Amino acid sequence: MDNRRSNRVHRFQPKFISLVDDGLSDYMNLIGMLCSMCALMLKIKFCGWIALFSAIVGFANSRVSEDGKQVFSSFMLSASAIVITYMQNPAPMKIPYFE
Repeated sequence: MDNRRSNRVHRFQPKFISLVDDGLSDYMNLIGMLCSMCALMLKIKFCGWIALFSAIVGFANSRVSEDGKQVFSSFMLSASAIVITYMQNPAPMKIPYFE
């Protein structure tokens, strides 16, 4: 006697999973590039740190299939913006609301 119920057996069909491109890494790289340019041109240290943070977040959220050159260039630009702003004015960054 076969205990399996053949009328209740259904073949497995995987559901289609769409990979939605959220674009967070692209947005973070763009923010990093813009803040790096603001830090370099306007000598704003806080923009340099925002650029570095957004470059790290963009790297963390990037896909393997993405081009690594853009992520690397965003990171290097933000790091160079911090170095150059501190070379021009080595005084610590002042936060206006906590003084």
